[in-house]
Amino acid sequence: MNRYPLWKYLIILVSVLLGLLYTLPNFYGESPAVQISPIRATDKADTVLLSRVEGTLRKNNISINGMLLETGGVKVRFADTDIQLKAKDILQSELGNGYVVALNLLSNSPQWLTDLSALPMYLGLDLRGGVHFLLQVDMKGALSKSLDRYSADIRGSLREEKIRYKGLTKEGSQIIVKFPDPESRAKASDEINKSYDDLGVRENDVQDEFHLAITLKQEALKRMQNSAVQQNITTLRNRVNELGVAEPIIQQAGADRVVVQLPGVQDTAKAKDILGRTATLELRMVDEEHDVSLALSGQRHSGSELYTERGGGPVLVKKQVMLTGDRINDAQPGFDNNNQPAVHINLDSNGARIFKQLTRDNVGKRMAILLIEKNQKEVITAPVIREEIAGGRVQITGNMTIAEARDVSLLLRAGALAAPMDIIEERTVGPSLGAENISRGFNSTLFGFAAIAIFMTLYYLIFGFISITALGVNLLLLIGLLSILQATLTLPGMAAIALTLGMAIDANVLINERIRDELRNGVSPQAAINAGYERAFGTILDANITTMIAGIALFAFGSGPVKGFAVVLCLGILTSMFSAVMVSRSLVNLLYGKRRKLEHVPIGQVWKPGSNK
Repeated sequence: MNRYPLWKYLIILVSVLLGLLYTLPNFYGESPAVQISPIRATDKADTVLLSRVEGTLRKNNISINGMLLETGGVKVRFADTDIQLKAKDILQSELGNGYVVALNLLSNSPQWLTDLSALPMYLGLDLRGGVHFLLQVDMKGALSKSLDRYSADIRGSLREEKIRYKGLTKEGSQIIVKFPDPESRAKASDEINKSYDDLGVRENDVQDEFHLAITLKQEALKRMQNSAVQQNITTLRNRVNELGVAEPIIQQAGADRVVVQLPGVQDTAKAKDILGRTATLELRMVDEEHDVSLALSGQRHSGSELYTERGGGPVLVKKQVMLTGDRINDAQPGFDNNNQPAVHINLDSNGARIFKQLTRDNVGKRMAILLIEKNQKEVITAPVIREEIAGGRVQITGNMTIAEARDVSLLLRAGALAAPMDIIEERTVGPSLGAENISRGFNSTLFGFAAIAIFMTLYYLIFGFISITALGVNLLLLIGLLSILQATLTLPGMAAIALTLGMAIDANVLINERIRDELRNGVSPQAAINAGYERAFGTILDANITTMIAGIALFAFGSGPVKGFAVVLCLGILTSMFSAVMVSRSLVNLLYGKRRKLEHVPIGQVWKPGSNK
């Protein structure tokens, strides 16, 4: 009656062991560290950088607790924050502007736990400290930028179709094109309607001029605004990787606002710099009329600049920019005809027209492709133009690895903000305040657990102790599950953990009281235990399902801290169902299931009818 098959005990044992294993990393804490990474995404951290960092720290008598080389950079641990700050200043000074030296926190977990992918939970901004920004996308600026591009495209189209017009101006949210006669205006209207699906055209006569008022259609305007916000979010997410932030939070808040939270970052100026950086592309012609050797000796031509081609020698490039990255619609990594890594670029209509003209007029000459990032320019490649290239598809190759091709395409695709952004709210949370929040949250959970344990043990005796043991397993499984999912723990999340404990013990209270009811009715102890668990299960399930529905609603319609609370709450419901029913019953079965003649159940005072006579 009150016995589990072996497989159920094994499931419970394995679950508890896994929960313990993945909870362990959270008890080791974190140590202050610095992360050194190249500014340019195409530059990689290697053993040379590792040796350079180690030598710099040793030369300045700075003791370290460990070094780690990763794909993104070099990480160095220190004993305390004073050494960390000193090391950051020295490394930034020694390495120069080519590297980002960011403050960070690294887990102190043993390597064997890390090898098992047992990692601690991330701590949110309110627990670790860091910076919080609320940015607003300038939708007027996005519209203006879009109209500028359409203006240039329309000029090119009218010129290509040889349609006469007297002028083109941008007035507010529309483009006004003036024509000398209605025939020219009609031809232009047909061409614009045919070539630009997102534009609406309206004819208007002003005195002796024939105007076309061109505006973005409403659906195109909404799509453009949505795209601008999403593109900016993608760009910001790529940029904050330089700061060494373990778990940045970058998400949309409303129609035109973006929340950026960078836990562990205290340098607000550095964060602003990263959020405001740009990356784009320039196409220029190579100056083949002047000698490169003379430029190397200092005799440079005023119309040219000297660069070093990646993987090659010096190259003299004309200053005149023929095409910029603003004309790029998309950029994806891939391979060329020789199966070498390459970046495939799609240009917009005007960019395709310019590139076609450029390649047609310069067959046999070299064209330089420059990547510009943080005002630093690098010639990626300078190929010879073999033939006219139409269609707006450009391929960039030049001593790239697959990872570099992916990084370059990422920079070109999401390197520049789609619309200007303004910081309308800025907040810094100090690490000391975060530590205080952790302490208070931990103490509230601990004291709450202790109070529940005392009450349950006094009121339900051994069954109360079993309930508390199951509650401890519930907490263990919840922390382990959050660690496996690499969830970000915030103050609302800690509140959800405390709430989960209170809700989880309710299930055991229902079970214990049901057992008492059965005993009052004169049922035998073994039958009372069985009936208590069986009959209380339906009530427990109903209560948890209704709470789960509320948690799912919070997650679906909430944002930020509310979502964090909902995640912990829903996971806590699942673990509490498992621990309150299966774990507690397995302990009861082990203690009392084999006793055939169980005369007494240590579940506290059972008041029977008439017992007070």
